[in-house]
Amino acid sequence: MSNLNSNNELLKKVPTSTDEFIKGLWKENPVFVQVLGMCPVLAVSNTAANAVAMGLATAFVLLMSNVLVSLLRNFIPKQVRIASYILIIATFVTIVDYSIQAISVELHKSLGAFISLIVVNCLILSRAEAFASKNTVGKSIMDALGMGIGFTIALFSLGAVREILGNGSFFGITLFPEGFQDWVIMVLPAGGFFTLAAWLLVFNIYKQKRAES
Repeated sequence: MSNLNSNNELLKKVPTSTDEFIKGLWKENPVFVQVLGMCPVLAVSNTAANAVAMGLATAFVLLMSNVLVSLLRNFIPKQVRIASYILIIATFVTIVDYSIQAISVELHKSLGAFISLIVVNCLILSRAEAFASKNTVGKSIMDALGMGIGFTIALFSLGAVREILGNGSFFGITLFPEGFQDWVIMVLPAGGFFTLAAWLLVFNIYKQKRAES
């Protein structure tokens, strides 16, 4: 009976594919918990559209690089693994760069050099090194989806607040009458820091209350 109970406890501790997905949304959210990828988070989140575009672009690169790293994990020599991961990531970043440019030149100009900087996003490289290189393709896909969607949600949370308060609009749609005074600081770099700090405060308060209940 004791052996049966111990086996059940072990099974509970083994993470499932669903757990790998959910952790990126909440427990290990790349922005609100791990505080990774702050460069695009602060720089491109001045509007909701830019934030979502950058989030989806990063999620795509993360997903594809995780899949390829997991497939090739037994063939990549340890001595050159980081260089190999960067090469894989750069390939998919190039695909994303040209795709965004083909879809919308204006959006491509808004995101600017930050599309290319996805190559050095510590979130993507860390998932390749810490997870994809040590796990199966299935788990790597779920991990990438969770982290990618979590990153996109975090970017959108910042972008929505900054655009509403800074421009009085949401996805370019005006929300307030002409008398509304825009909070110009919200679309400036300082506004990114203020908004991120506010979201981190809300996130941690909610997390603490949930742990206490």
